[in-house]
Amino acid sequence: MDKNAIKKYAVWARTELIARVSQKADQYEVSVEADPNADSARGVLFTDTQKKQRAALINKVKEEGFEQVMEEVAYTWFNRFSALRFMEVNNYLPSRVRVFTDADGNFKPQILTEAIHMELPGLDMEKVYALKEANNNDELFKYLIITQCNALSDVLPGMFQKIADYTEFLFPDNLLHEGSIIQRMVSDIPEDDWKDQIQIIGWLYQYYNTEPKDKVFADLKKNIKITKENIPAATQLFTPDWIVRYMVENSLGRLWIEGHPNPELKKSWTYYLDEAQQEPEVEERLKSIRKEYAALEPEDIRCIDPCCGSGHICAYLFDVLIQIYADYGIQTRDAVRSIIEKNLWGLDIDERAAQLAYFSVMMKAVQYDPRFLRRKDANGRPDIPQPHIYAIRESNHLDPNMVEYFVNGDAGLKKDMDMLIEELHDAKEYGSLLKVSQVNFDALYKRFDEIEDEISIYKESVKNKLYPFVRVAQALAQKYDVVVTNPPYMGGKGQNANLSDFLKDNYPDEKSDTFSAFIERCGQMAKPTGYGGMFTPYVWMFIQSYEKLRTNLYTTKSITTLIQFEYSAFEEATVPVCTFVYRNTKVGEKGGYFRLVDFRGGMEVQRQKYLEAIANPKCGYFYTASADNFAKIPGSPVAYWVSEAMLRAFEQGKLIDDIAEVKIGMGTGKNEIFVREWWEISYVKIDFSLKNVNELENSQGRYFPYNKGGDFRLWYGNLEYVLWFDGTGRKVMEEMPGHRENGGWNYYFKQGITWSFISSAKFGVRLSPYGFTFDVAGSTLFANEDTETYLLGFLSSVVCFNMLRVLNPTLNYQAGNIKALPIIVCEKEGVDTLVTANISISRADWNSFETSWDFKRHPLICSASTISEAYEQWKAKANAMFDKLKANEEELNRIFIDIYGLQDELKPEEEDKDVTVHRIYDSRDDIPESMAKSQYALTKQDVVKSFISYAVGCMFGRYSLNVEGLAYAGGEWDESKYKTFLPDKDNIIPISDDEYFEDDIVGLFVKFVETVYGKDTLEENLKFIADALGGKGSPREVIRSYFLNNFYKDHCKTYKKRPIYWIFDSGKKNGFKCLIYMHRYQPDTIARIRTDYIHEQQARYRTAIAGLERQMTNAATSERVRLTKQLTKLKEQAEETRVYEEKIHHLADQMISIDLDDGVKHNYAIFKDVLAKIK
Repeated sequence: MDKNAIKKYAVWARTELIARVSQKADQYEVSVEADPNADSARGVLFTDTQKKQRAALINKVKEEGFEQVMEEVAYTWFNRFSALRFMEVNNYLPSRVRVFTDADGNFKPQILTEAIHMELPGLDMEKVYALKEANNNDELFKYLIITQCNALSDVLPGMFQKIADYTEFLFPDNLLHEGSIIQRMVSDIPEDDWKDQIQIIGWLYQYYNTEPKDKVFADLKKNIKITKENIPAATQLFTPDWIVRYMVENSLGRLWIEGHPNPELKKSWTYYLDEAQQEPEVEERLKSIRKEYAALEPEDIRCIDPCCGSGHICAYLFDVLIQIYADYGIQTRDAVRSIIEKNLWGLDIDERAAQLAYFSVMMKAVQYDPRFLRRKDANGRPDIPQPHIYAIRESNHLDPNMVEYFVNGDAGLKKDMDMLIEELHDAKEYGSLLKVSQVNFDALYKRFDEIEDEISIYKESVKNKLYPFVRVAQALAQKYDVVVTNPPYMGGKGQNANLSDFLKDNYPDEKSDTFSAFIERCGQMAKPTGYGGMFTPYVWMFIQSYEKLRTNLYTTKSITTLIQFEYSAFEEATVPVCTFVYRNTKVGEKGGYFRLVDFRGGMEVQRQKYLEAIANPKCGYFYTASADNFAKIPGSPVAYWVSEAMLRAFEQGKLIDDIAEVKIGMGTGKNEIFVREWWEISYVKIDFSLKNVNELENSQGRYFPYNKGGDFRLWYGNLEYVLWFDGTGRKVMEEMPGHRENGGWNYYFKQGITWSFISSAKFGVRLSPYGFTFDVAGSTLFANEDTETYLLGFLSSVVCFNMLRVLNPTLNYQAGNIKALPIIVCEKEGVDTLVTANISISRADWNSFETSWDFKRHPLICSASTISEAYEQWKAKANAMFDKLKANEEELNRIFIDIYGLQDELKPEEEDKDVTVHRIYDSRDDIPESMAKSQYALTKQDVVKSFISYAVGCMFGRYSLNVEGLAYAGGEWDESKYKTFLPDKDNIIPISDDEYFEDDIVGLFVKFVETVYGKDTLEENLKFIADALGGKGSPREVIRSYFLNNFYKDHCKTYKKRPIYWIFDSGKKNGFKCLIYMHRYQPDTIARIRTDYIHEQQARYRTAIAGLERQMTNAATSERVRLTKQLTKLKEQAEETRVYEEKIHHLADQMISIDLDDGVKHNYAIFKDVLAKIK
């Protein structure tokens, strides 16, 4: 199936149809302000029918809005066209005449050529002949489609309602033309794709909603909540076919097989999982349940998908029910009728989805009974049962007078109707989550029958509005043997106020998301001996906010089977998912669990691995487990794969929560106001000295170190952020709506252990030195000095990581997970020694780079006489630290594996890519596969680039060869710090394609290299640098090319898009470039750039251009070609510089000041028109 073609078509079709029906509406002057009683529009008189249709349309527009009505009409025709196409391809149309194509599948509608021979109910042959004679094929095609739809309404009223309304009024024009909605439906989607009923209908529905869904999620980023009208678009996800089969076969299939054993029938279900071997007492309980199942006849089984979407699950329930009826000896024709009347229900809040689900079920009926749509009763009328597939109806707009007429003074009827009306208010907001009382539905239906013989102005309203409403209420109220669904996923961020309040009131333990509320609701809908099958995000299995849901599941139900998928396997969703089936009563049975988390490649790979596990239960990723064991682990996660040894560790160990304080960090309310990378602001405003919160009041600092997680790193590092947290900052923060202290106040500035809340790799835990506040993403653990080092060792071990995967295998490491870890203290001295060494190694590595505030000097600035020698020294030292750290970490792993008795399941060895200090290789080709994905693999080129960055820092005075660490990053300038290599005087360093200026950056760099390593080895050192950078030309040319083309990109990467050196850049022609150091910026800096550099550059261009033009006068032909090329380049550079000078002039005159406290993002934007884009 070509899903890309289907998506492309469906997205286009929605836009096209809305445009077409909107054009028709405009043609008839339809709007909110329009007069519904007008007799004409744009000079055209209406027929009586058109006038009624237009009036109905205008009233609808006034009620719902123009755009909403156009959307509804468009999708109505989309559904009808899709249904007609499906029926013609599969030869399901009662007329057996194709509507859109000929017998060969060409876009030559057979219905046009056969029109005069067709026996279609309602077809006016005189009108057909008249249109034929007039050669008006467009109008004839429209008439035939509408007549065909009306004929089908007698047998498929849920899809083809009578079209004597405004949808006919807005029928799209020009459907026979090339590029029309019909022509492209035929040409864009291969005909064979229409033979796969479930897939084509499901994907068309999902992809049709692509743009509305994208808009909903874009609005969410603007904090616009999801309205009830948009819930379907936001939550619709087509369930993979094999997942549907898995859920249905292991719920409905299991229910039947347990009472009616049949090995052959069971064998036909590819995804059926045999029951695990049970304990004797559990087996006895199951025998009792199976006796109840044995008493069931097929017609007794009631199934529902309460969030049915386009009907995928309902359709497969139909397939399995057919098999069950056959197993019971009932003929297919009778089985089809019985399934529709007695077995199958489906509900959805979306009218469109319900239409498609209804159509799917009816097409299943035709598949099994080809004469289904042509069956007649004794009077020759259609005798076709209608399925219980309904769109949710709400009571909001029910006419009280109609209801009063219906109850007819009967107190019992009134009580029941009042209850249903109250319970189904705003039902489209809540859908099947609504709990509806079991009123006297028999009495209600008896009253409906009575009304058939009455005469009343409310009779039609009762039939068309009240009767469907009661049917939905009954569907929500009754109990089912099997409940299978893929519920909507919507967390609190997307919920509007009504839905959020409803969940809090009705599902307090499951309120975090709609899917979790549906887990509870589906259990309520099922009978005690029934089954439930669900496809949901798997966060409920682990995270703390779902603990009560899990406990309820363990104590009231029995999970019979569950599949946990690889994190990104379900590409249609943005969350990791699972699917599971449960028995709706607690038996204590073991279930079969499939852990597919390590198999990437999408749902097809997951499917194959599932089937392999069924065939070979010893595959290594299939487990049997009892939910009773889950409660032995803090938080009761669904940790089905945990060994007995791991369970013992959780039972025997002391929880970290008992020996340490684990604190969630603050939420500032708006990080962009309060949080900065430390290099953005004036360094002298940062106070690193605090050791507890009591010292804060006496601090003179504005900023304080701030932990907020970061990349995966162990032991030490990720110390990059500072927080505006002086008295003024705290006061502003306290007034922010989203500010949360989260109970960490008394722990600020204390030494602790922090970690990255979100990680796509392993658990990155580090020492947090004194002086830090901390963020939610940098939550911190505090312990006494005697245990802190040991705890850090344990938390960094493979044992801890595997325990965390038990407690929460998502990408989020929450404070509650850390608290729940079991700690066993043993071999403390050895652990402490190794941990202390590891911190020291990691600190040395972190401080080797200029993004550390404890950076002293670049490692290549040493006693070596050449940069090559210095490089080899650093490489040897760095690689030795890498090897030592890896050996220490493996020894810690061995110690903790022994302590916890996990030798049979864990190994101490770790991969190179998980060692979080740098290792240096001479080239990319030298990096082994084991380090290929590590951010800690450096090359000679990386080292040389970092050396160049340090040299630029020395040119600007940020660093000095005479002092360690920062020489200037704000505050008072101290000239005495610079003796060996003097910084640039005016803070402006030009970068040009030749050495035009005295302070040209390449000239300064060459001077720096000479100063560091000496004049004798200068050329050797420049060659080493150029060779490492790569490129053509002499060493100086290669270095110049790097500064012109790549230096700034590397700088922005190093400083995480918060550059401290800003490049003024005229454009792609390299007409003019210069660097300044942000911390030395003055209001007159831009004016000096203009007058001292740009004007001088322009003068040079004029001189050079004149010189070239003189040379060309007497130049030979070959020489003239070369000179022309040079001249063209110079003229382009000169012109680019001229335009740039005008921009600079405008800014120079303003004498703009900047405040470093505003941060790079804000300040850079002030000069965005003259600065290079940050990449």
